Amino acid sequence: MSRRKQLYEGKAKILYEGPEPGTLIQYFKDDATAFNAQKKATLDGKGVLNNRISEFVMLRLAEIGIPTHFIKRVNMREQLIKRVEIIPLEVICRNIAAGTMAKRLGIEEGEKLPRSIVEFCLKRDDLGDPVIAEEHIHAFGWATPEELDEIIAMTLRINDYLQGMFAGVGIRLVDFKIEFGRLDVDGGHQVILADEISPDSCRLWDMETNKKLDKDRFRRDLGDVTEAYTEVATRLGILKSNPPNLSIVTGDK
Repeated sequence: MSRRKQLYEGKAKILYEGPEPGTLIQYFKDDATAFNAQKKATLDGKGVLNNRISEFVMLRLAEIGIPTHFIKRVNMREQLIKRVEIIPLEVICRNIAAGTMAKRLGIEEGEKLPRSIVEFCLKRDDLGDPVIAEEHIHAFGWATPEELDEIIAMTLRINDYLQGMFAGVGIRLVDFKIEFGRLDVDGGHQVILADEISPDSCRLWDMETNKKLDKDRFRRDLGDVTEAYTEVATRLGILKSNPPNLSIVTGDK
């Protein structure tokens, strides 16, 4: 597909004009960032793996009735997606204490939570994406009460499905971050999932060893980041085998 006008560049993705009105091309970068972009690196093949894993997850969520922005994968690094108005919230669903939650509440990392917890952060990099309450969302009009009810219900349903999907291949879903958007439909708005779901946005631990198979390998200098992402893709059946050379997966030279 010929390169189109760039509309936005984020930490891990670039958005381009789509081929039809109401569409965008989403390009997955190899860039890795952590700690509000204070730590940066380029990890060859990461974008390709995230593209493939996110495609796999989006297709399966669609099968259980979760509306998403995903239309199709265009090539190894790009997806065709629906253009939406992004709701300025990061929605985090936690099953096990880890990361900032463990530090913030003084809970030992790895402790199973009494129930799955949905948290909200304001999508503002310049403020460090602060944790906010539902009351903030209502007061400042970032989402209506009805939209927030839909977001919470969809997030918990996604969580239930993903927990089962990953457990089936020996992976524990610790937590994940997603975003939602408003899609114009018949003069109104529909709230849909509008983000990637990949090891960049999920904490994934091996169920037997607790080996981290996600972006924490980059955050914590554990190494073998793309190898871990490749293992996730292999376990899910996206890749037939764990190749010794990542260029076999990515098509990169």
